[in-house]
Amino acid sequence: MSKPIVFVTGNAKKLEEFVAILGSKFPRQITSKKIDLPEYQGEVDDICRDKCRAAASLVKGPVIIEDTCLCFNALKGLPGPYVKWFLEKLGPEGLHRMLAGWEDKSAEAVCTFAYCPGEDNADVLLFQGRTQGTIVSPRGPRDFGWDPCFQPLDYDKTYAELPKEEKNKISHRSKALEKLKDYFMSNYEKN
Repeated sequence: MSKPIVFVTGNAKKLEEFVAILGSKFPRQITSKKIDLPEYQGEVDDICRDKCRAAASLVKGPVIIEDTCLCFNALKGLPGPYVKWFLEKLGPEGLHRMLAGWEDKSAEAVCTFAYCPGEDNADVLLFQGRTQGTIVSPRGPRDFGWDPCFQPLDYDKTYAELPKEEKNKISHRSKALEKLKDYFMSNYEKN
């Protein structure tokens, strides 16, 4: 029997979405744990690999970490992996105001899951999902990050206004999780 995979998060909403999207047929047991990891800087793939290795070292076993970016096209991808800090200081209204001087309000939501089996020197696998959208004046509940100011392409509602089930079908997180799920399902069937 394989060790459970620890999903490293202290965010209850993120865990809720993670479990809902993975579904009941996922072949491995998932537990969660809040771990304060260093805030790495750099490009998102490098940040995810470093964060995942650090988590695996602390957990001493298999881990999954997640990193979410909100990339404004007018700002050449910023705030990107630093959106957590921008959101903390400015709120959803401030994120929207950041683009006040720009005609281009388009953005890309990017979610990357990184998996490490926990062995020393093991490769870290990345699974990434992207959703195109627009930064709008915040609408909807304020209980989950920047969801109130991100309106996915071809929708007239923000992530925050969409029913959870609908958001979970189209979100950057669901696209990344589908890739992770496919990887585990196909490798589970081989064993």
